[in-house]
Amino acid sequence: MQAKTPLRIGVDLGGTKIEVIALDPAGRVLLRHRIATPRDDYEATLMAIAGLVEEVEAELGVRGAVGIGTPGAVSPFTGLLRNANSTWLNGRPLHRDLERVLGRTVAMANDANCFALSEATDGAGEGASVVFGVIVGTGVGGGIVVHGRVLTGAHAIAGEWGHNPLPWPREDEFPGPECYCGRRGCIETWLSGPGMAREFRERTGRGLEPPGIVDAAARGDREAEAALARYEDRMARALAHVINVLDPEVVVLGGGMSNIGRLYERVPRQWGAYVFSDRVRTRLLPPEHGDSSGVRGAAWLAADTSQEEPG
Repeated sequence: MQAKTPLRIGVDLGGTKIEVIALDPAGRVLLRHRIATPRDDYEATLMAIAGLVEEVEAELGVRGAVGIGTPGAVSPFTGLLRNANSTWLNGRPLHRDLERVLGRTVAMANDANCFALSEATDGAGEGASVVFGVIVGTGVGGGIVVHGRVLTGAHAIAGEWGHNPLPWPREDEFPGPECYCGRRGCIETWLSGPGMAREFRERTGRGLEPPGIVDAAARGDREAEAALARYEDRMARALAHVINVLDPEVVVLGGGMSNIGRLYERVPRQWGAYVFSDRVRTRLLPPEHGDSSGVRGAAWLAADTSQEEPG
């Protein structure tokens, strides 16, 4: 039986930066580093990740188990990465290649799954049996953790709520904006930051981004207040669908839109009208680890397989 490793190494592979973190078994951060992502260069990306892992292990003097959070997801049918906005990674055997260059088994998951795992393990959802981790930023995605384990699904798309249609659409919401996925009215087109800014511009002719809309509403701007009210209603409907299917104890928001503090009070106040239950005890919470949740989740993802050779 293989010896357990006291070191978990997480790597968050982003479009602009690659971050690495090392955790001890209790979840304490031993060190972290970040570098710029070698954009549009697949081989350089592999070498950058390998270099960061080697740097961590040299500094701490121990070999670790490695988990990687990636944009997109590995297809269970081809083993190739797909749906990544870092397009130079798409169609590549990223998982196999990283195991080759690192010389060990590597755990890998979508970055939204890593976010959810982090918050379910030692964050806002700690102790909950079912946690839905939501990413609402430039896009909309999610991850599901059940009894401490990421639910990936048969097609590696579990949690992709952003590409379902906005439920219970109002008359003026149908058929909805065009989405890059080729459909119309996806939740992402309504709840992403660009989606909020687009609709505000279309309705008012004013070019404000979400932080500006929030600030304007706080100053009593009626158009901005109306925009936030519509956003909260749509998020309540969208999350009610998730609650009806998963029945999570906790929903944790991440991404830039999670910084809108009023969501945590106003969305749960409204979602009960759409949830198929007499009461709703699901909690909507901000992330405990903020921007660090993705890389922490990658570290928690790492299995104790640091001494194994890749198959």
